[in-house]
Amino acid sequence: MTNKGLVVVNAYGVLPPIEHLISRLKEEFLDFDVELDVRSAGDVLAWIGQEGWVYHWHLPYDFCIYLDKDPYLSILLEKSGLRLFNSSEAVRICDDKMMTYAHLAHRYIRMPVTIHSPLKYLKAENPSFLEQVKGKISFPMVAKLNYGSRGEGVFLIKDEKELSAFEKKHEFEPHLYQEFIDAHKGCDYRVIVIGGKAIASMKRESSGDFRSNIALGAKATAIALPPDYLKMAEEAANAIKLDYCGVDILEGAHGEPYLCEVNSNAFIDGIEKATGLNIAWVYAYYIAHEIYK
Repeated sequence: MTNKGLVVVNAYGVLPPIEHLISRLKEEFLDFDVELDVRSAGDVLAWIGQEGWVYHWHLPYDFCIYLDKDPYLSILLEKSGLRLFNSSEAVRICDDKMMTYAHLAHRYIRMPVTIHSPLKYLKAENPSFLEQVKGKISFPMVAKLNYGSRGEGVFLIKDEKELSAFEKKHEFEPHLYQEFIDAHKGCDYRVIVIGGKAIASMKRESSGDFRSNIALGAKATAIALPPDYLKMAEEAANAIKLDYCGVDILEGAHGEPYLCEVNSNAFIDGIEKATGLNIAWVYAYYIAHEIYK
């Protein structure tokens, strides 16, 4: 077996769902005579030399599946000539929730009303900002830290007191406020998109939380979504130029889709179990076709 791919993971720890994703990919890539090596970001040294060129220790790989969110290493690996799945720019956009919404604006993709909180560097107050938020978004509203996954950093704000408390607690963290789409509380839809095509979808439902993340206990079932839901997922993935992603969609009061989030390193354990589809094989096939034609 001469074909080799690199998988880069975080330098300080790997979540169990990422370990599962890697295991599944390693298994399915054998169908394409590709061996995957898994390396920590701390073990992959890339640097800029005095003359301005990017170097790295010998990396005998045809491609890289980048499962970390460190933007600096991903950029350097790309500049050294390595093809990344997903690209450094796509991961950068998805890693920052507000950046994702801003990037998808003006593309006819329906989203909840979203307001970013001004970045704060000094211990000072600006009460007019929260007044404007309350004037545009009614309670309850959703507050999100820009960085976070698996439902962490997402909160439901019920009144002015909670809004002021949240703003004060997270004043030096990038965050945003968003309209709460409450027609189907604790429910959303996850669509896996590979190579610009929606290949699998599931419904996620939580019995006691407004968030519908499987990591928080939500239950998943396979579902055939309407064409406008699948089209929204594909348009979002293509706009960000993602090779692979999970797009989360909320359902409005009249059945209309609202884009919730886009995840560049979406886990597959829940959706493979719910749908019975071999998503890892489809992703391996896509990469192998892109690299080896």
